[in-house]
Amino acid sequence: MRGRETMTSRERVLKTLNHEAPDRVPIDLGGNQTGIHKNAYAKLIRHLGIADDLVIADAVQQLAKPCEKVLERFHVDTRYIAAGAPASWKGGIVRAERDGRAWHDLVDEFGIRWSMPDDQPLYMDITLHPLANATIDDVRAHPWPKGDDPTRFAGLRERALALRRGTPYAVVSGISGVVYEICWYLRGLEQWFCDLLTQPEFCEAMLEQTLKFWMDWFRVFLDEVGDVVDVIMIGDDIAGQNGPLFHPDLYRAIVKPRHRKLVQYIRSRTKAKIWYHTCGGCRPLVPELLDNGIHILNPVQTSARDMDPADLKRQFGRDLVFWGGGCDAQHVLPRGTPAEVAENVRRHVKAFMPGGGYIFNNVHNIQGEVPPENIVALFDTAYEAGFYA
Repeated sequence: MRGRETMTSRERVLKTLNHEAPDRVPIDLGGNQTGIHKNAYAKLIRHLGIADDLVIADAVQQLAKPCEKVLERFHVDTRYIAAGAPASWKGGIVRAERDGRAWHDLVDEFGIRWSMPDDQPLYMDITLHPLANATIDDVRAHPWPKGDDPTRFAGLRERALALRRGTPYAVVSGISGVVYEICWYLRGLEQWFCDLLTQPEFCEAMLEQTLKFWMDWFRVFLDEVGDVVDVIMIGDDIAGQNGPLFHPDLYRAIVKPRHRKLVQYIRSRTKAKIWYHTCGGCRPLVPELLDNGIHILNPVQTSARDMDPADLKRQFGRDLVFWGGGCDAQHVLPRGTPAEVAENVRRHVKAFMPGGGYIFNNVHNIQGEVPPENIVALFDTAYEAGFYA
C-alpha cells in the first residue's frame, strides 16, 4: 500500500538534502541535466492527453520545458530558475549552408559555434572551436565574456522569490560553474587532452579564464538569490563509460584547485546545497569532489563502471546526496518494456533511499526515442516505491 504525503515539496527536498528520511523520495524533472528531449515530450503529452505548446528550454540539448500539468502529474518537487545572457549578446539561431547541408547555428558568448543539421534536428554539436590553434597569448587576448554583467540577472530575484513565496516547491538553479568543459569546447577535445599531457601550463591559463568568468558570475548571482535558492547546480563531465576521462593525478594538479576554489566561494556565500554533475564512472573521483565541498552528485550513471547503486550508497551515502540514478538510461529506459522499467526503478530506489539522501530522476535527460509508456512507468513507479512509511 502506498504511503501518505505529510510534507510540502520544499520540506521534503530539504530534509532529504540533510540526510534525513522524508515522507517520500523527492522527484525531479525539468533541469538542464534532468530534462526531457523535445521529441519524447511531444509524444508524452499526446499520450497523457495534455495540451501544451512546445517550448525549447535548452537549444543545444533540444530540451522541452515541461508544463505545470506534466510536473504535477509526476509529483515533481522542484522548480528551476536561471540567469540569462547579457543584453549585449546578439545570439540566436541562424540558418547556414555548409558541405551541401542546411544547418541551424548558434554562436555562444565564448565564440563557440553549435550546429544542428536541418535534416536531422536532434541536438547541437560543436562545429567551431575558436581557440583550436591558439597560443597562451591568444588565450589572454580572447574576448572573454563578462560574468558579472548585471543584465544577465535582470528580474532573477523577483522570479526566484515568486517561486519561494508563492509555491511549495524547492528552488533549484540552472546549470552553471562549467569551469573545465568550456575549455575543451573552445580548444577541441582531442587537442585539449594532448594539451593536458604536453603543455599543462596552457590548460591552466585557459582554466584561469573560465574560473574568473564563473567567480564573477557567482558574485552577482549570489548577491541576487543566494538567500533564496535551495540547490545550486554546477558541473563538468570528468568521467566516461569506463572511468575518469583523464588520470586522477591530472585532475588533482590542474582542475581540482579551480573546482575547489569555486565551490568554497559558493559555500561561503549561501546555505544552498551544491549539486555537481558529471556523467560516467566517476567513482574514483568522488572523494576529490567531496573534498572540494560538494553536497550532491548527479546524474549517477548506474550503467557505467563501478556505479552500482547499492555499492555507492554503502560507500558514500553518509556524506553524499545522490540525485538521479533512477533507471538504466542506456538499455532499460529506451528499449525495455514498462514492466522492465518499473522493476529497474524499484531496485534503484530501494538501494538509494534508506536514511534520506536521495532525489529521484532518470540518469541525465530523457532522450527523444524513449516511449511515453516507459516515461510514465519511470515516474509512477518512483512515486509508488518511494514512500518511507
